[in-house]
Amino acid sequence: MVGITSSAFILLAVFLAWTIVKSKLKKRHNNAKAASLGCLPPPVLRSTNLIGNSILRESMKATKEDRGPQYVAEKLDSISPDCHTVKVPIIDYEIIVTRDPENARTLFTSPDFDISHHRQLSWMPLLGKGIFTSRGDIWKHSRALLRPQFAREMISDPQLEEHHLHNLWGQLTADATTGWTSKVDLAPLFFRFTLDTATEFIFGQSANSLLQRDGAKDLSRHFNAAKVWIDKRGALAKFYWLMNSKEFKEHCAAIHKFADGIVADRLAHPPEKSDPEKGAASRFNLLNELAKETQNPQELRNETLHVLIAGRDTTGCLLGWVVYFLARHPAVYARLRREILNQFGDRPADFRSLSQLSYLQWVINETLRVVTVIPLNERIALRDTVLPRGGGPDGKARVFVPEGTQVLIPLYAMQHRKDIWGADVEEFRPERWETYRAGWEFIPFGAGARKCLGQQFGRQEVSYVVSRFCQKYDRIENMEEGDGRIRLHHAIENRSGTGVQVRLHEARSATA
Repeated sequence: MVGITSSAFILLAVFLAWTIVKSKLKKRHNNAKAASLGCLPPPVLRSTNLIGNSILRESMKATKEDRGPQYVAEKLDSISPDCHTVKVPIIDYEIIVTRDPENARTLFTSPDFDISHHRQLSWMPLLGKGIFTSRGDIWKHSRALLRPQFAREMISDPQLEEHHLHNLWGQLTADATTGWTSKVDLAPLFFRFTLDTATEFIFGQSANSLLQRDGAKDLSRHFNAAKVWIDKRGALAKFYWLMNSKEFKEHCAAIHKFADGIVADRLAHPPEKSDPEKGAASRFNLLNELAKETQNPQELRNETLHVLIAGRDTTGCLLGWVVYFLARHPAVYARLRREILNQFGDRPADFRSLSQLSYLQWVINETLRVVTVIPLNERIALRDTVLPRGGGPDGKARVFVPEGTQVLIPLYAMQHRKDIWGADVEEFRPERWETYRAGWEFIPFGAGARKCLGQQFGRQEVSYVVSRFCQKYDRIENMEEGDGRIRLHHAIENRSGTGVQVRLHEARSATA
């Protein structure tokens, strides 16, 4: 027994010694290569405990308290308001965090960077291989399947929006005498609405979650719960595998069952070809178009779920935030409503006209800037490479990025830089967009080859719903109680941690 114990200690000592030597050799190699490339190190944000995980623990605590995006900005500012790139050692690895627009440009456009395998594996149980979780040839194949569909005019369908909007309004009954609805949290209703429109657009049949009364069959509930698990897995980076459970698997299985059933039915019963002599073709749905390119049920399920996640969550989140701010800025709502009524009266507008209504687009842009629906993006170095800025005492030198290093791009922190946006950066002021022309400091839907395919589709949906709310309601009143602190509930996308608690007043000329 003593011999076995001694051998174990010897093996452990050898392993630790080998790890230390390997680490030192790697560090020496990286320092030499950095020097040869003219790079200087950025500031280091060190942990305050022996294990080296204090930053990770602080970050997870801030996320739990609905202040995760602010925490990142505060940490950078704690070094210096002029510090925009830092190195963060975490346990046995290092990451780089940068809110520098020029670095963002490199990260999103250089072939030296791509999404990390941590992100891939965190999402894989829910989505499988597809456009958001793949790299290389698999990603190119997914992109080739999906991109043509989002370039088509036929995805713009106000009638689809209108149908589900009436289902939403059916839950907002106004008092016949006062015209006011009861206090309501619009946040979950908006997520149900975008789930219903997205499933109809993608599968040709809606989940109809706004009409769902059976909680056990509520697809929206499964999406919400699964996303919470994925967010926790992503926060742990290389230790993502620690976050797994029977509950997570059950939520994924329920979502898969929904998609698999529709895919199987579509493959077994292809739609009949439209006859031009009998009128227009049937309404567009993504599954039909993808099934023309592949008959693989696994691939069809994965790609449609990838689009569903993007179409439902970011759009529902953005809708909630727009109304959240309009309820707190009645002058903004009054101007927006006036411009919409002057332009369209009480008739539904088409998507193209709404995209040309400047003030509406300013409101959407300012919402995306202030809360940043996707507050954090990431890339990993596929080979030894560099970032153009962030190193040295003045932060202007290049930064060496070793192969395998993960780089975080906190979009919220970038969009809250006073030196870029001005002293009123924390204010919600749509008018700033009258003259502001944003560059790489404003990339709410990502950029480069992986830029969100459905960003225009999402903006169209938000524009349409907001315009219809302006036509139906002449006032939106904030009903949230408490300290009024904005709570950024980071569950992949950035939701309002207090919901969207309002009451609405129906205009006398509002159409049902």
